[in-house]
Amino acid sequence: MSLSLADILAARRTIAGVAVRTPLVPSPHMSGIVGHDVLLKLETTQPVGAFKLRGAVNAVSALAGDANGVVCCSTGNHGRAIAYAARARGLRAVVCMSSLVPKAKVDGIRTLGAEVRIVGRSQDDALAESRRLSREEGLMEISPFDDPLVIAGQGTIGLELVEDRPDLAAILVPLSGGGLAAGVALAAKAIKPSIKVIGISMDRGAAMHDSVRAGRPVEVEEVPSLADSLGGGIGLDNRLSFPLCRDLLDDCVLVTEEQIYDAMQTVYFEDRMVAEGASVVGIAAMKAGRLPPPGGPIATILTGRNVDMTSFTDIISGRSVQLGDTEVKGRTYGA
Repeated sequence: MSLSLADILAARRTIAGVAVRTPLVPSPHMSGIVGHDVLLKLETTQPVGAFKLRGAVNAVSALAGDANGVVCCSTGNHGRAIAYAARARGLRAVVCMSSLVPKAKVDGIRTLGAEVRIVGRSQDDALAESRRLSREEGLMEISPFDDPLVIAGQGTIGLELVEDRPDLAAILVPLSGGGLAAGVALAAKAIKPSIKVIGISMDRGAAMHDSVRAGRPVEVEEVPSLADSLGGGIGLDNRLSFPLCRDLLDDCVLVTEEQIYDAMQTVYFEDRMVAEGASVVGIAAMKAGRLPPPGGPIATILTGRNVDMTSFTDIISGRSVQLGDTEVKGRTYGA
């Protein structure tokens, strides 16, 4: 199975009027640090608060009229998007998640009318339940990343980026299962082959990063993270997002929990925005000096705003945050 720019252009027509064309705004603070224009792609402004709506709407729109409903596994935002898209079509939606998914994301999915199944402590456990429900109850399973329609939907972000700023030298993409990174890289490089697309993830449990390094999909231990949306495996039977990320990404970079903490503070205090830990990994990588000089304007995607506000308030206030057995030490921003 292959994907092309034509699939992404078709996805743009499908999702128009549901998923919005999001703003691309400058970050003067980060531009001063990097020495080139740094632009923020605000997927935080989608109706469900995250980019996942693009792929979900594209996939759900393709379902037959007699579909029994949909099922998926999710670390939160895909489930929210599937619930939103399914409700618009009057379809039953079941979202399978692990116990690591923050309560705020679980509650948001229930609010949209979906059924929630909490299974195990990893996305692999949630995936197994999703596949069981698909087999036994006849629900259509929609992968959060390894689905051609989902990847094409996410790829519309790449179209918008190169259309809004044709002079972009690089795009930083939060990297998890790879659906976003694959779609953005496919679209952007089809239009501008010279552009660099770099995947960014946390340094614990980074499944796609480790898989690309190994040359094949590998399992990782899923652990609590400020970038909880980037957790989970990519599936050992991954058909699409792994080979696309392997072939199209120019690099994969890791950042620490402390760097993510600092980046969440930075986006809040400097750009006046609420963003999830997964959203700010590009900011974290730039501030930590983990990237080569971009040679021109650079865009990073703020993928979502669906953060647990208690945890977010702790971070903004400079308090320590406990992630399982790991403590991220608090620090006052700018101190």
